[in-house]
Formats: sequence, C-alpha cells, structure tokens
Amino acid sequence: MPRFAAVATVAIAISASIIAVSASVSVAQPPRKVSDAEVRRITRDAILIDTHDDVPSKTVDGYDIATSNKRGQTDLARMKGFLGAEFFAAFVDASYVNGNHSANRTLQMIDTIRTDVIAAHPNDFVFATTAADIERAHKEHKIAALIGIEGGHAIEDSLRLLRDYYALGVRYMTLTHFNTNNWADSQGDIDDPKVVHHGGLTPFGKQVVLEMNRLGMMVDVSHTADATFYAVMATSTAPVIASHSSCRAISSNTRNMTDDMIRALAKNGGTMQINFDCAYLSQRYEDVNRQMKAEMRPQTLEARKIADPVERAAALDKIDAEIAAKIPPPTLADVVAQIDHAVKVGGIDHVGIGTDFDGVDCVPSDLGSYDKFPALTRALLEKGYNAGDIKKIYGGNMLRVMRAVEKRAQELKSTPAIESEMSGGA
Repeated sequence: MPRFAAVATVAIAISASIIAVSASVSVAQPPRKVSDAEVRRITRDAILIDTHDDVPSKTVDGYDIATSNKRGQTDLARMKGFLGAEFFAAFVDASYVNGNHSANRTLQMIDTIRTDVIAAHPNDFVFATTAADIERAHKEHKIAALIGIEGGHAIEDSLRLLRDYYALGVRYMTLTHFNTNNWADSQGDIDDPKVVHHGGLTPFGKQVVLEMNRLGMMVDVSHTADATFYAVMATSTAPVIASHSSCRAISSNTRNMTDDMIRALAKNGGTMQINFDCAYLSQRYEDVNRQMKAEMRPQTLEARKIADPVERAAALDKIDAEIAAKIPPPTLADVVAQIDHAVKVGGIDHVGIGTDFDGVDCVPSDLGSYDKFPALTRALLEKGYNAGDIKKIYGGNMLRVMRAVEKRAQELKSTPAIESEMSGGA
C-alpha cells in the first residue's frame, strides 16, 4: 500500500477507533526519484511468488522451459534473477470430464511439472510444498516450484483422489474452471440455462473445502461463481486465495472480484492475486476485445473444424493475432491501478501476484515476463509504496496465508478424514 502517514499528528480528541481506521488508509506520497540500484535490490530481496503460470500445458506436449518462449511469457532465462517461487498450474480442461479422463489428465500435468520442469532443471528449480521451502529456496538462489490444480473436476467427485493429489505435492486447487462441476458453480457458465447449477456449493462441495482445510491445501476461488465464493467464505476454516483474479470495479469481466468480495476475502485472512490478462486489467480492452471476438466468431468456428491440430492451432493463433493487432494492450499503469485498488479496498496484507502467464492471449505491453518486474517495483515506489509494502505484495502475503493454512492443518491433524463420496449420498 502507499506509505502510511504517521498518526502522531492526529488530534488527541479523535477517538481510538478513528485512529485505527486512519492507520490503514492509503496516503499518497509525493513523487520521488528512485534509483536503479534501489529498484533491483528491492526486487531481488522480495520473494516474488507467482501463484498461477500455465506453462505446464506446453511442457506436457514437449516444450522445454529452457528454450526461449518467444510466443509466451515463461522460460528459464526470463524467470532467473527475480522470480522466487512459481505455482505451476496443473490445468485440466473441461473436455476431460467426458469419459472420466480428468484424473488421468491431472496426473499427466503433475508429472510434467515434477519431471519436465523440476527434475529436468535441478540447478534452477527446487520442489516445494511449504512456506519454509520457498524461503529456503530463495536463500539458495533457486526458484521454488509448487503445484496448483486448476479445475475441481480433477478429483472426479472423490475425496480419496483429493488426498492423493495432496500427497503428490498439490498445495492449492481452483474449485472450478469455466465449467460448473458436480459440486461447485463456475462463473464461466453461470448464465447458461442448459447447465444445472447448485446455488454455490453442494453439501459435498462443502466437504471438499473442509477436507482441503484438514489436509493443508489452499482453497482457490478464482473462476468460481459469486455464490460459490460466498459459500466458500462461510465454509472454510482457513484463509482462502484467489490465485489469479483482478478487480471488477476496474474491469467488469465477471472473472474479476467485486469490492465486497475483496473485503470478504480480506476478512477471511486470504489474499487475491492480480491477474495480468488484458481483459481483466482494462475495461477499454475488455469492451473492444469482446466486440472483436464477436465479429471474428465465424472465422473462429471454421478454424476449430480443422482436423490437423497443428494447422488448427496456427489458424486460431492467426485470428488472435489479428484481434490483438487492432487493440492496444494494457500497460504497466493498468497493473498498478489494479494493485492500488485492491489494496485500498482489502488492505496491504491481502494482495499479491497471479500473472496467468502462458494461459492468456494478451498481457501488458511492458510487463509481459518475469524479467520486467523491476519496472513494476519502480512504478509502485513512485506511487508511494515502500519496500515493505512491495515485499508483501510480491510474496509476503502469500507466505502468511500458506503458514496459516499449514497451521490450521496441524490443528486438524487428529481429525478423521472425511470419508463420504458423491456416490455415498453426500
């Protein structure tokens, strides 16, 4: 948050409650000159934790993370130096629900993270599952690699599978993707009358949340419907995260969080991680992008009919490039505006970074990879944030949440595992 003004000058007549509020209010600081040395020192000292990167969807098909990723955002060369920890997304597309292939795909994604990323590059990555692991990796000048599942259908309605994933190192699960599953509603299809919705979480969905609390797996509400979000807030006994969401007050895309949701997440003790997707960052981009995609829909539908996967991907990429060429992307200033709004609404202790790199079509023009983060550090310093604030945003807040989730799991250690499954009448 922008540097807090001292409360020493507050009149004695002001009540203690007003003083407490004043201490948490952002006070803009005058612009100051920031040196390159200060920027690099703060960026390196902070443990930059990105809570959502989708590059495993490429490594599972053979991409080597050590190769320059000219069409994406994630490769070793650009990760080294400033990135402290990465939650690699074990993304499971909704199509794998057909034929009950979700678990198979989840295991493939976990394997590519552990084998094709971590084990293949032991000098650069260290497998991590705890906050202490992340801090240890930072001291060793390595990148802590963690796993988060994206899409609750990955558990195939089984708490036993959920526990298996935890044993394999998964430390958060996004309860839904763009598809509603059998126990949680998604934002992505909430207006589709053909989809059966639950009004948030089913009784089994609440058991999923509680079992995640018991295990020490963070509950992720990015992608969930608003009703699901509030059901999670009422159910979880540990802090919750939104691993890659931005502010709806700035961009109305419903993947973003309302101010009321941001306040509720802060009250829960959790943190929201700002998503760098262009449409989530900027209302201007969201409006034009939606219009352009509607205009290009006939070409997109034709491209999706192409049988050869390489040709199909190339055709779709060409369409995306045509759209992107006509819409100037958001900039660093849009990211700062998102962070600043989230801080003002939820507080400095409840905001972080969840880029969604290599999972989105468009990222900010001047903040499109990890090596660009010194520019964000400089912009935040010039905005009035201090080094301590930036360290919280970059990773300190996530470390706090992880420790709280780990502590809650220890408290629940003697609690029996929840045994009911969907088929068992949950």
